Amino acid sequence: MIFYYNKMNNDIEIGNLIVQKLNEKGQKISWLAKKVNSDRSNFYRILKRNHIDTQLLMDISLTLDFDFFACLSEHFKNKRSNISINT
Repeated sequence: MIFYYNKMNNDIEIGNLIVQKLNEKGQKISWLAKKVNSDRSNFYRILKRNHIDTQLLMDISLTLDFDFFACLSEHFKNKRSNISINT
């Protein structure tokens, strides 16, 4: 699993991870946008943000059959572990 991180603050870039999974499924952003009741141009804007609505992420996870929450949870555990070590 490749995680995309923002080099400035080491946060996961969920939009890039969604695009990666979408590509692995052989689907286009317009397909996913339609599946989650969004239009293509709005969906591109959503993917560029550094945050995403949890219900939308749930819909995307179900549509792509991939648990994005597990990725975020793993990232959280790693960050929390690093904070504990440094304090």
